[in-house]
Amino acid sequence: MTLETLRPELRWAIEAAQNKKAAAVTLLDLTGMGAFTEYFLVCTGLSTPQVRAICDGIEESLHAHGMRPTHREGRSGAEWLLLDYGSFIVHIFSERLRQFYDLERLWRKARRLDFSDPPEGVSEREAG
Repeated sequence: MTLETLRPELRWAIEAAQNKKAAAVTLLDLTGMGAFTEYFLVCTGLSTPQVRAICDGIEESLHAHGMRPTHREGRSGAEWLLLDYGSFIVHIFSERLRQFYDLERLWRKARRLDFSDPPEGVSEREAG
């Protein structure tokens, strides 16, 4: 499983998170695990405004491709925002809450793909 082999909507969400400088972008493949969704996309914002910016960036990117979340949780100023796209759920955490909920440990049997670098060709100015 690599970024290039993922379904387009997952790639769009990951790239949007990276464009907003999300830290520790991780995709957990929950298929076949009896979960209510196929994937969790988990990432960290280093400040509350960045958590919101990452969320907005993902929503805008997917909306441009005709996708809207079926459910949203969290509000402006929250340390954890959730976007439910049915087959995958995006979790955007502050550092503190990501450590507290530790979804990677909870779903440790899931296949895991970590992304650390922004996509090729994105300048510092575009990513901010």
